[in-house]
Amino acid sequence: MTMEKALEVLVIGGNRYVGKRLLARLLAAGHRVTVLNRGSSPPPAGVEHLRADRDDESSLTGALGSRSFDVVVDQVCYTPRQAAIAHRVFSGRTRRYLMTSTVEVYEYEDSPALVREEAVDPATVPVDLELPWDDPAFLESHYGEGKRQAEAVFAAGGAALPYTAVRVAHVLGGDDDFTGRLAHYAERIRTGEPIAVPAVNRPATYVYVEEIARFLAWAAGEDFTGPVNAASSGALSTEELCVAVSAHVPGGRAEFRPVEVGEVSPFSFRRSYGMDNTRATRLGFTFGEARRWLPRAVAETLGKAG
Repeated sequence: MTMEKALEVLVIGGNRYVGKRLLARLLAAGHRVTVLNRGSSPPPAGVEHLRADRDDESSLTGALGSRSFDVVVDQVCYTPRQAAIAHRVFSGRTRRYLMTSTVEVYEYEDSPALVREEAVDPATVPVDLELPWDDPAFLESHYGEGKRQAEAVFAAGGAALPYTAVRVAHVLGGDDDFTGRLAHYAERIRTGEPIAVPAVNRPATYVYVEEIARFLAWAAGEDFTGPVNAASSGALSTEELCVAVSAHVPGGRAEFRPVEVGEVSPFSFRRSYGMDNTRATRLGFTFGEARRWLPRAVAETLGKAG
């Protein structure tokens, strides 16, 4: 990827998985890149490192000093409180704020058609800063709501901080996938333990880890604003995922156990909310077909990539 102009880019968080791939792409494009985190892991060579707690406004402003940026890519904004701090600190410091959001903002949708961005308008989402966002258990159970309200804070900020919310589909691939979700399927296929799925199991949209890093690096150099869906083309079912996993488990065969209520496997869904990527296409980015990269992604994660 080659940009016409080198940009000053700040990446908040994101030293692993998608983040490390994003940093590599930004550097390869010739951008000047700075990473801000709490210092738990150093960034790669060629990246400036700022240490701060993004939840502590004084820590954040102190670390930044008088620095300004062309674009900020926020990989770790999960709550409206974090968004409110970021809005105060970065207004006037950057021409554009790029927040990685999630498909989970559509968790209340149940649409057989792929969902477009307007299904969740952040300008209409109520914000409650008094909810217990600092409670890890609350945050985990309200992940989609936290992202929705974070988007809403940026949307309400107006022209002071132009923003883009990249609504990322479920990410697959890479030998450093730390989620354990594909490993869940591999273990059950290996042992013959039934895989719990909803009685009516809906497909979902996904994105390859290299593809979402490519999209974020591309988006950093663009000037569009507002929400944008980031998903590969073609929804995948749990069964299709398990077929790909079974190819790496000798003699393995997936058995499914439909359940009416209760916990189900990581990539099985009672509702339909696959994302439509038309806006990204119109803006100039073309996502690949999920079925084409799925075998490679599974092989990488299960440690058997060729």
